[in-house]
Amino acid sequence: MHTLTHCLLIRFSCVRMKMQFLILISFFVIGAMAGKYSKEMNEQKASDKSNNQVEFRIAKLNQIWEKAIRMQLAPVRLSELHSDLKIQEKDELQWKKLKAEGLDEDGEREAKLRRNFNIILAKYGMDGKKDTRTLDSNRLKDHDVKEGDTFDDPRLDKLWNKAKTSGKFSDEELQTLQREFKHHIDRVNEYNIVMDTVSRTEEIHKNVISPLEGEVKEHVLHQKHADLKQRMRDLNQGFERLRKITHEGYSADSEFKEPRVIELWEMAKRSNLSEDELDSLKEELRHFETKVEKHQHYQEQLELSHQKLRHVEALGDKEHIMRNKEKYNTLAEKAREMGYKMKKHLQDLTNKISQNGLQHNEL
Repeated sequence: MHTLTHCLLIRFSCVRMKMQFLILISFFVIGAMAGKYSKEMNEQKASDKSNNQVEFRIAKLNQIWEKAIRMQLAPVRLSELHSDLKIQEKDELQWKKLKAEGLDEDGEREAKLRRNFNIILAKYGMDGKKDTRTLDSNRLKDHDVKEGDTFDDPRLDKLWNKAKTSGKFSDEELQTLQREFKHHIDRVNEYNIVMDTVSRTEEIHKNVISPLEGEVKEHVLHQKHADLKQRMRDLNQGFERLRKITHEGYSADSEFKEPRVIELWEMAKRSNLSEDELDSLKEELRHFETKVEKHQHYQEQLELSHQKLRHVEALGDKEHIMRNKEKYNTLAEKAREMGYKMKKHLQDLTNKISQNGLQHNEL
């Protein structure tokens, strides 16, 4: 009897040990599965978060950014657009605060923000129209495009050819002059875009029924015409300056090299700033020029990185692709950050000189 009881106890102990072992194994399996599931879920959430990351706080700006990515804009153009949208976001959020405080009752700042937004759309080919500005005969550029033109403007081409053959410019000075010519072309394009928006506003104005609404739109229209006149004056003065440089060469005491900085300095000299204020501004412009040059360096590096990434992708080496993609993304982020800071500084300097708020909100 004792022997039987002893045998049963041993068997029971064995069964209990097996059950404990199975339970322990089950815990390990379930734990591993749970850990794997949890990891996958977290990765999925992180992936979803990165995929749905909101770049801007204003919905319409996000839509433009997403459209630009779908359009596969060139890296430098995409970086420039990002900076422009950041400036637009800053100005719109600032305006919303002013509006909440009961300011901008005449809607002038709102109209200028709308105009700047339209300029961004047109500048990057996202205004839903074919870019016919260069072919439209009622625009500033009213000539037939000839094969071999350097700047697509016969006046600038004539000046450029004269500068190249004059012997008055070093290679470095010719590069500076070429950047100034291209900057002038950008200004002409911006003028044409603004003129388009004025024309559309005039068409809308014709269809106004309410007298009160008509008065508001008449005011906005007047502001736009004033802006156009100022831009035309700036263009004429800019061209005359280029013509003078082409004939005489750069003077030994030329203050700046970057076109945007030169434009600001020329604007400052025409303003009512005192000598002390001009000296202070000159120093600030030197710092700004360094910032512009640094931004250009990052843009060049971004373009080179993009070319290298495309080459590596064609070879199909996953490790090299990942490494180059990380470098490219880092450069793209840095170029956008530098672009925003540079354009914000440009906007502040322009407003400081003009003392007209958003009148010269540069892109």
